[in-house]
Amino acid sequence: MALKSPYAVSLVGSRWRVAIPHNLGTCSALPTPTRGTDCSFSCAAGEFLEMSAQQCTPCAAGSYSLGSGVRFDQWDTIPAGFTSLATYMDPGPSGEESQACNSSSWTPQGVYLESSRDECTVSLVYAVHLEKQGSVSFSYQYPDNNIFFEFYVQNEQCQEMAQTDDQKKAVCVIRVCYMIGVCDVCNTICVQHISGTNILYWRTTGILVGGKMVKPVLLRNIQIEGVAYTSECFPCRPGWFSSAPGSSSCQPCPRNTSSNKGAASCTPCPDTQYSHEGWSQCKERPPCSEKDYFQIHTACDSEGKTQVMYRWVEPRICEENVIGAVALPPTGAREACPPCNPGYYNTNDSTCFPCPPGTHSDGTSVCEECPAGTEPVLGYEYKWWNVLPSNMKTSCFNVGNSKCDDMNGWEVAGDHIRSGAGGSDNDYLILNLHVPGFKLPTSLAGMTGSEFGRITFVFETICSADCELYFMMDVNRKSTTVVESWEGSKERQSYTHIMTRNASVSYTWAFQRTNQAQDVRRYITDVVILYSVSVTNVQDGVASACRACALLSQSSQRSGSCIPCPAGFYIDRDTNRCQECPPNTYLSGHHTYGEDACLPCGPGSKSNKEHSRCYSDCSFSHTENNRTLTFDLSSLSTVASLTIGPSFTSKGTKYLHVFNVSLCGHQGKMAAVCTDNVTDLANKDMGSDSTQFVNSVDSFICQSTIIPADGRGFRMALASQSISLADTFLGATVDSDLDGINARPELFSDNSKGIPDINFFYRSTQATGSCERGRSAVMTIRCNPEKTDRGQLTVPSVCPAGTCDGCTFHFLWESGSACPSCTQDDYHQIEGACKGGVQVTLSVWNEPKLCTKGMSLPAKSSAPCEAIALWLKVGVGGGAFLAVLLVSLTFYFWKKNKRLEYKYSRLVMSANKECELPVADSCALAEGEEPEDDVVYSHKPSLLGKLRAIANKVHSSESVQLKSSQSERWVWG
Repeated sequence: MALKSPYAVSLVGSRWRVAIPHNLGTCSALPTPTRGTDCSFSCAAGEFLEMSAQQCTPCAAGSYSLGSGVRFDQWDTIPAGFTSLATYMDPGPSGEESQACNSSSWTPQGVYLESSRDECTVSLVYAVHLEKQGSVSFSYQYPDNNIFFEFYVQNEQCQEMAQTDDQKKAVCVIRVCYMIGVCDVCNTICVQHISGTNILYWRTTGILVGGKMVKPVLLRNIQIEGVAYTSECFPCRPGWFSSAPGSSSCQPCPRNTSSNKGAASCTPCPDTQYSHEGWSQCKERPPCSEKDYFQIHTACDSEGKTQVMYRWVEPRICEENVIGAVALPPTGAREACPPCNPGYYNTNDSTCFPCPPGTHSDGTSVCEECPAGTEPVLGYEYKWWNVLPSNMKTSCFNVGNSKCDDMNGWEVAGDHIRSGAGGSDNDYLILNLHVPGFKLPTSLAGMTGSEFGRITFVFETICSADCELYFMMDVNRKSTTVVESWEGSKERQSYTHIMTRNASVSYTWAFQRTNQAQDVRRYITDVVILYSVSVTNVQDGVASACRACALLSQSSQRSGSCIPCPAGFYIDRDTNRCQECPPNTYLSGHHTYGEDACLPCGPGSKSNKEHSRCYSDCSFSHTENNRTLTFDLSSLSTVASLTIGPSFTSKGTKYLHVFNVSLCGHQGKMAAVCTDNVTDLANKDMGSDSTQFVNSVDSFICQSTIIPADGRGFRMALASQSISLADTFLGATVDSDLDGINARPELFSDNSKGIPDINFFYRSTQATGSCERGRSAVMTIRCNPEKTDRGQLTVPSVCPAGTCDGCTFHFLWESGSACPSCTQDDYHQIEGACKGGVQVTLSVWNEPKLCTKGMSLPAKSSAPCEAIALWLKVGVGGGAFLAVLLVSLTFYFWKKNKRLEYKYSRLVMSANKECELPVADSCALAEGEEPEDDVVYSHKPSLLGKLRAIANKVHSSESVQLKSSQSERWVWG
């Protein structure tokens, strides 16, 4: 009968030893179960519970035990008890869960576990039963803040995962651990948890907004304390050993040795082979090549000379005396050392020392005191790299490659410092500069601006693979954040970062040749070169020059001493006295000497009291066609938010862009705040001062990327990638261009209201790799009486993310309160009819009404009136007079016409029968008779014709020839 080894089974608080057959049903008469020790029993470190004797027994050599703990440090496979779960809870179009995450998992890589690189939510889960209060600790690497990483514990008192945070905290012990940026191996005891069953979660989710692949989280060395006894010892993993019985841990094999699993000692490698520390087998030494050595500059000797030397990369793995091997190049000729860096002086032994306080040097001369009326300009300025400055250090780091731990990540090279060889291509080569704090010069001490100092460095990258350079910042040794990064080869360029608060800070440059997990050196020629680094206003810095400062008046007892100028004052060049900047100007952040330090504010803006910033006071005026439009935008002064989306990544992760806008007012304070709540969560869990950690952005316009909580399993929405779009207000104008920024009005629908749009122009002072002048933003304010006072914010339909090029952001804010203030030109009056001797006058707005606030409509007015107005009386009287006149003229001309007809009749009747004209009786005029012309008509004329004839008679003379029996010719004149 074949029996398995006996096992101890816990039943109702007791432990029993039972026998289990290898094959079920193949044997009978098993040994009777026997009672073991109680369940709370555990062994000491280095011991295990021997089941037959039920006693704690020391582990044999080649194995180890933690006693009441377990450790996981070998990741050839995912150990038993661990489960990797990939979830993607956003439903697909048919309502079913997406299958895109089926292949996502934590991946074993030998000495560490690697998280998934995609946007799936992948959890590493381990359930453990603790007999007493215990803890869990682990080492991890968290190099990328575009992946969300959390660790938390759920104990058996938790009822369900869907409870709120407050409910969880009431019944569960939950602790979340974070690390932003490239870190050294992060050893942490993350949580003290209570006895009972505890479920441990390590969970990651990539945030692939922008399409850039994230760098994975690396996890190793998980150790859990507080479990019950262990019934067996763990064998040392390959490459490690334990030489003595009763060991609680194993040690890695030294270099050039190896071991198999469960080894009590290590075996040396043959001379033609090599191994690194902790290797399980030896490898053949390859022939030496250019990748196996690097050059250095020796320190200056007593004669001020240096030379280039070449050294093998340690530990040396190549073979020099074989065919095809490259020999180490000879040492270069001795040459003069480079000068000291500014602020240092050269001693007789060619060693550079910092100048004493109050003195300065350019690095080539002795230190001199600053003249009266000046003060030293303190800071760091490194442009010669013969030795590494004392406040800088270099290292090599890789959580999965311990062989680079003792290497230099960077090497000095005279006029530059460059990345070193490293142990493998995916090592992080780190250069760190520590700044204890910032101290403004005396002349700037009274300023209220936001700049305390700035760091500027000149660099270049030469790469053939997917290299990346990170520039990071660690404030007060609390949290490391990536400020900017550059991928691939970059030409020589300068980068500046401005410090907006006074704090101790460590700046870090980290260079990685490739992100691929490989333990080789193939891209050793891929390098980053740092030419110069300068930091201004450093607390314990040195001085390379002196600057003019403000002086006390000559009547003062301390005449000649430097004093700080009040906020908004500059130093007059002629008198070295403080003078206030002119109205509507602001002081540049790092310059106060001369009136030209007071820069004029842009159009439509004014300076605050301290002359530290220009802003809009929510009022704007514009003159057009001899009419002045006045705008009151105070209704738009409170912070507004705009949410764009949802958008989806390539795998369907939903995300939103949220913009916070502070348009005007607040005395120039940038009231829009965007916060990275991932860091904020970590701060709350750490129980420390959150102000030291929170990655928040204060701006006129800022942006955050939001991953909603719904569908992803997060306890709350994630806010990350907070950036400022508007640190500086440039001005407000109806023009579409200002300071090189174009409002691009064609991005929005045409303004059909007739009221000009107002463009608010902003710029961010922080340059980026893709935006050399920094990001910029244009907020177009448009009058739309159909909108509410708060109005509506939109972005261009052709640029749904608010930007078309990634550098300039465009917004349209339509509001009823964006219309100009009402004036008398915006209404007209209507007079009513006269009723009962009273006439009412009403004022009515012009339609459509395109104004707001300003003057109100005049009240309804009334005035006395008559039933028939004066003008009507005059009109009627005039009409009657004209009628009488017309009748009189008609009668007069009618009578004249009758006379003419009568004379004509007499002439006809007096004519002879032979058709001769009648003889005139007399040439003279009868008494009372007027001289008249006799006109003969061929037909009866009309009244109009008669009037014309009479008119012609009055103005001219006619001659009429008549015949008679007595005279041949008579002439009438």
